[in-house]
Amino acid sequence: MAVESPDKGPENSSIKVRSEGQDAPMSASDLPTGSPAAQGVDALGVHAFLDALEAAPEIEPHSLMIMRHGHLVASGWWAPYTPDRPHLLYSLSKSFTGTAAALAEAEGLLDFDAPVISYFPEFEADITDPRSRAMLVRHVASMSSGHEKETVDEAYRTDPLEPVRGFLLQPPDRDPGTVFAYNQPATYTLAAIVQRVTGQPLTAYLRPRLLDPLGIGEVSWRRDRTGREIGFSGLHATTDAVARFGQLYLRDGVREGERLLPEGWVSRAARPHIPTSGAMGDADRQDWDRGYGFQFWMSRHGFRGDGAYGQFCLVLPEHDVVIATTAATERMQDFLNLVWEHLLPAFGPGPLPGREAADTSLRERLAGLALPPAPGRPAPPDRAEEWSAAEFASLQGDGPARAARLVPDAGGWTLRLTEGEDRLDLRIGADGWTVAEEPLPTAVSGGWTDSGTLAVEVTFLETPHRLALTCSLAERTLTARWRTQPLHPGPLTSLRAPRGSV
Repeated sequence: MAVESPDKGPENSSIKVRSEGQDAPMSASDLPTGSPAAQGVDALGVHAFLDALEAAPEIEPHSLMIMRHGHLVASGWWAPYTPDRPHLLYSLSKSFTGTAAALAEAEGLLDFDAPVISYFPEFEADITDPRSRAMLVRHVASMSSGHEKETVDEAYRTDPLEPVRGFLLQPPDRDPGTVFAYNQPATYTLAAIVQRVTGQPLTAYLRPRLLDPLGIGEVSWRRDRTGREIGFSGLHATTDAVARFGQLYLRDGVREGERLLPEGWVSRAARPHIPTSGAMGDADRQDWDRGYGFQFWMSRHGFRGDGAYGQFCLVLPEHDVVIATTAATERMQDFLNLVWEHLLPAFGPGPLPGREAADTSLRERLAGLALPPAPGRPAPPDRAEEWSAAEFASLQGDGPARAARLVPDAGGWTLRLTEGEDRLDLRIGADGWTVAEEPLPTAVSGGWTDSGTLAVEVTFLETPHRLALTCSLAERTLTARWRTQPLHPGPLTSLRAPRGSV
């Protein structure tokens, strides 16, 4: 493996920092819009992409936005997901953390060539391993800390109160800068440095420098017990925010003539600093074998930020395109394959005359996107008294719900789940999705498949996660199964954007 070459960017005094609250953020409707044909996008290719998603049962799409030549040409949300609702971005959060580090560097607060330990002098006596002491900021920014595997569990286990110290106490297997490992504590440490040198959480630091100038509304970021925003994951933002962020990177950090990112940063972040071929342990992950930049992946086409289960910000300079998506799938390579197969050929060199009907058809289809609800009748055909008297216990000792019961109400039934002291009430409505905002945003579908079986699906609307629940009246049992397993620990009631959005 090649060792990284020095690559320090200059300070840039032309970057403007806005006062908090200056210039109200824009909504999605404020993005410049254009018809697909006018921007050289064949609507039939977008249709083909949507067809392919619908034909892929292991991909559950939540949103799609396509920008071409600076214009929003296609956007849609699969109900019950909606444009204004934030979505957990998982590791797409890393790209925002890297951006915060770039801004801090431009302000003279952070040095990519400085040793990580220099930002934590209180750990000097504890960190004795020479490779840990040789680790530079650029190494944690490029996932080349010298470790050969993920160390997040070891870091938090070694020092739950200060994971940076826990990370630095894990001796790297190789010299920093010589080997890639996708390692959450590397980004966590980068985020901790930014928050230490700026004296602010990432969201507060980014608000006047990035979020407000881009017109991005409320965002929130998960914190750990240190009080830090964790940086490597946990950012909740709308798909519109992801599209605006990608558009800024497509335009080399300039928005409407105003430079928001340091000059040269995009080329630094979006080039491979460390090879990744074979590092993910899966021969069929072509888009993870192209190298890693500064908190961005290189792709077969362009570069991207991505997060678990299909949260993508695809930047395609060769086509002047940004694609922002949210989804729930473990088949992320399959998702990208569909993008390359169907959307890339749709990006032509110039306007496409005579495509008004195709554009109208696409617009109508995008407006009507919806996830199919689970089957089931809205009320038990009989045995209502038995259902209301029954208590259902989970046979899964460490499952997502321990017990349940059905509570009748004026309009039907509520399924009450309990996890220790936590309780989650889920309204079982009529056909389709029943959306509730409290105690957290959810959508419920399904019902009774027969007089003795209740089967419902619960979508946690600010996350990629869906839970399938089955209650058996004969067995008095509750079965709970995740369609996609949450990666952050916590009760069901934690599956929402953190309160106190910025």
